[in-house]
Amino acid sequence: MTRVVIAPDSFKGTITAAEAAAALADGWREVEPAADIVLRPMADGGEGTVAAFATAVPDAQWMPVTVDGPAGAPVETSWLLLPSTTDAPGGTGVVDIASTSGIELLDGLRPGDADTTGFGQAIAAALDHGVSRLILGIGSSASTDGGTGMLTALGARFLDADGEPVARGARGLADIVTAELGALRGAPDVRVLTDVTNPLVGPRGAAAVFGPQKGLTAPEDIARVDDALARLAALLPVDPELPGTGAAGGTGA
Repeated sequence: MTRVVIAPDSFKGTITAAEAAAALADGWREVEPAADIVLRPMADGGEGTVAAFATAVPDAQWMPVTVDGPAGAPVETSWLLLPSTTDAPGGTGVVDIASTSGIELLDGLRPGDADTTGFGQAIAAALDHGVSRLILGIGSSASTDGGTGMLTALGARFLDADGEPVARGARGLADIVTAELGALRGAPDVRVLTDVTNPLVGPRGAAAVFGPQKGLTAPEDIARVDDALARLAALLPVDPELPGTGAAGGTGA
């Protein structure tokens, strides 16, 4: 008997990896009905990441949650709870930015206002459940907010010169003077899934390379956001040259 392993990524903007795998399996069975077909849809940290884990890991549980989507509207989504193991007795939570703060959730690009709040809210839900490990997929983001929305949902505060919270998204980055991290939630073992090695700032950084995908196209706006991300890195602090920090509009940092 022929054994066939079908392991596609998604067809971006068309069908998910799981749907692609199922369609390929249907086609194969038409010509070889007796084949032993194994479906292993893949993902690169972007759309379909949670679904790929759900397919690959027996007894994984979908955990529904409502979050603020990238434009602020409520989004019904889920994170995934993987079974307990010796090194993760509370289980592992899988959360992806695509299904919480992803670009596919927008009706139209929002380069100034889209943010990662929903991603942070889903992470908070996993932490509230008591997971021992987090796996975070950060592909297909809708924003260039440096992860400030995510961090705000987890307890951080980003304030302007008057001590007031800045606007959400890339629009508010340039106004950040203070980053208050004292109430930021602690996290367990965290693994971040990204398929890019771009730094946070510079000609290969989040604003310059990925900003235009999210609608940030004017050179002066790209330069402004790049400068703001550099200042944010100094406040957090993180190394803006670290590979992968430019992923997901700076959420990697």
